[in-house]
Amino acid sequence: MTRRNFLKYTSLTALGGALGVAYGLMEAKWLGVNRVTLTIPNLPSPFKGKTLAFLSDLHHGPYVPLAYVRHAVKMTNALKPDLIALGGDYPHHGIEFIAPCVGELGRLRAPLGVYAVLGNHDHYNGGQPYATAALRAAGIPELTNRGLWITADGARLWLCGVDDFWRGRQNLPAALGATTLLDAVILLSHNPDYVEEIRDPRVGLVLCGHTHGGQVDLPIFGPPIVPSLYGQKYAHGLVQGPMAQVFVSRGIGTITPPIRLFCKPEIVLATLA
Repeated sequence: MTRRNFLKYTSLTALGGALGVAYGLMEAKWLGVNRVTLTIPNLPSPFKGKTLAFLSDLHHGPYVPLAYVRHAVKMTNALKPDLIALGGDYPHHGIEFIAPCVGELGRLRAPLGVYAVLGNHDHYNGGQPYATAALRAAGIPELTNRGLWITADGARLWLCGVDDFWRGRQNLPAALGATTLLDAVILLSHNPDYVEEIRDPRVGLVLCGHTHGGQVDLPIFGPPIVPSLYGQKYAHGLVQGPMAQVFVSRGIGTITPPIRLFCKPEIVLATLA
């Protein structure tokens, strides 16, 4: 290879890399709505057709400005969901990002309420008490190892959550409370790997985040890196676990590197069936 051809090749490679990074940075902010239908065992008829918006992995911080969080909140409210669930990881790193992010999430509105669990990033740097306090200040009930009844037209749905699989302690019996096999149950778990440990048949559907879809999802090959013990199984979308089905969101924000390729961020709008 001549020196001229070598310089031409390296220049084109550098240009291609720069364009790829630029595209990845833009795609990371191309927030869209993923409309899905999720079937929940024993779901009472008054809940069928109602919508649940699921937001996870905001990661407010150096790469995710507060304006982007506000944009996500505005988009969600415009969908007019009946119920909103938050899947954790509100800051990137640093407790100083928790309260501003959760404060914006406090603007979310749904007739059946807004509920949340924590993720691993909410525990980092001693962040758990700050996240709990921020959710309380925002008027968002935290469902860490507990649950409550959501009621509509005399019918009821049990919504519950567990603590983060990496950084917290999960207590599924406490989360499920006195529910029976005849009840409709939705469980919030930030990390989908926890689904592999569920053996209680009362859990009908699990909503998770954490994996970001890998942030890079290559055609044919799929995401090369997924923060999961089970490879690409829980990268994103609807998956059947050992006992329960789980829907994994690609999330809203990003972590380092702050790019996405073929893996756009999403607000999940689920129609319950």
